[in-house]
Amino acid sequence: MANAFTNLLSPGGNKDVAYALIRIFLGAALMVRGLFLFLNPEALTKIVDDNSLNMYFSWIAISHLLGGLMLLLGLLTRLGALIQLPEVAYAVFFIHAKQGLMMGGQSFELATMTLFLLLVILVYGAGPLSLDAKLASTVPEE
Repeated sequence: MANAFTNLLSPGGNKDVAYALIRIFLGAALMVRGLFLFLNPEALTKIVDDNSLNMYFSWIAISHLLGGLMLLLGLLTRLGALIQLPEVAYAVFFIHAKQGLMMGGQSFELATMTLFLLLVILVYGAGPLSLDAKLASTVPEE
């Protein structure tokens, strides 16, 4: 047990675990954001400063909750990343970019990092420590 832990922490440690932890954390963080927006829809209308898009705001909350869960579990992971990309890209380029870099809330930096990580997961998938990988390995070959 100690040897496995030491291997994980070594510089050449298990990269699959590191990638899975990043995916899981991102999924959990997006789920929390989705839950916050679901319970506080007025928070999003303040940020965007427009009440006419309530249906779209509901989609944002739902996509963060559902997509975040998909990332967390590593199940249909690329789809989970894909459904969140439009609103995260919109937030980066049309909302947070106006605030600029190195502001107190760091919203632009965090939104940009989230967008980058979603793109990485969209391209590379969930990784070997995921339900996607487990399901792929149980599919019989013809």
